Amino acid sequence: MTAAQGLPRSQPRSRTARQAGQRLRAPFPLRCGAILIDYIVLVSILVVSTLVARMLGGGAREAGNSAETAGILITIAVAMLNLGVLPGLTGLTLGKWATGLRIEKNDGGNLGMGRAFLRHFIGYPLSFALLGVGFLMAAVSVHSRGLHDIIAGTIVVREGSL
Repeated sequence: MTAAQGLPRSQPRSRTARQAGQRLRAPFPLRCGAILIDYIVLVSILVVSTLVARMLGGGAREAGNSAETAGILITIAVAMLNLGVLPGLTGLTLGKWATGLRIEKNDGGNLGMGRAFLRHFIGYPLSFALLGVGFLMAAVSVHSRGLHDIIAGTIVVREGSL
């Protein structure tokens, strides 16, 4: 039997951890671990491409230059995917997925591509340009939101049940 035949449909379950009906905000150390994982992935791609470039002759030969350029382009593409597209579609980066965190809009809705790109490619550089104060806001603010979260209208929460 279906809902059209009178049976109620099951409600979709939220993937956000809740305690007493409130979303559980992500602790600052866990957020730091998530972004560290994201950047380790990006730096690893650059390191491997640099090693390949050096094995092919470094900057003295065309193959070395091509390998290094390819590594930089691949790193940029992975950064766009991991920090822009994935969070826009799922609310997760690789680091957030590994640490059990999720990025949501303030109202609990899906992030969307525009907010994800705004958060990571405008908000992060601004937070960094202010000597890290934008990031430290997440550690000391009541709502655990950094400058990049405020700019994009987002919040980072724990995912799943506790």
